[in-house]
Amino acid sequence: MIHHVSVGTNDVARARAFYDPLMALLGYRSVRDYPHSLDYGVTDVVFSVETPVDGAPATPGNGVHICFQAADRDAVDAFHRLALELGGADAGAPGLRPDYDGHYYGAFVRDPDGNKIEAVTFLAR
Repeated sequence: MIHHVSVGTNDVARARAFYDPLMALLGYRSVRDYPHSLDYGVTDVVFSVETPVDGAPATPGNGVHICFQAADRDAVDAFHRLALELGGADAGAPGLRPDYDGHYYGAFVRDPDGNKIEAVTFLAR
C-alpha cells in the first residue's frame, strides 16, 4: 500500500500558490508545513511537493504522473481550468479517454515545475 507520493519543486512559494487552491478543490488540505515541503491530505500526507533532499535541481520524470480522484466530471473540468489559471500548462484537456476505459474522464496538466498531474472520475455526468 502506498502511503504518499512526492514530486519535486525548485520554488516552494510558487508551488504553494499553485497547489493550495488546486488541492482544496479536490478535497485535500495542508496537513504539515515545512520550509522545504508542502504536504497535502485529509488527515495524513498523501501528496507532497518538496525540494530534493540531495540539493540538486528538481526535474519532472518522463512517463511519471500523479492522478487524483475527482468527485465528478465537473470537478475534473474545474481542476483543469484552475490549474491553467494558476500557471499550469495543458497536458490533455478534460474528456473521455475510451482507450483507457469507456467511463474514464480525465484531464492532465503540468505544474510550474513541469510535473504532470491528472484528475479523473469514472462517473457519468
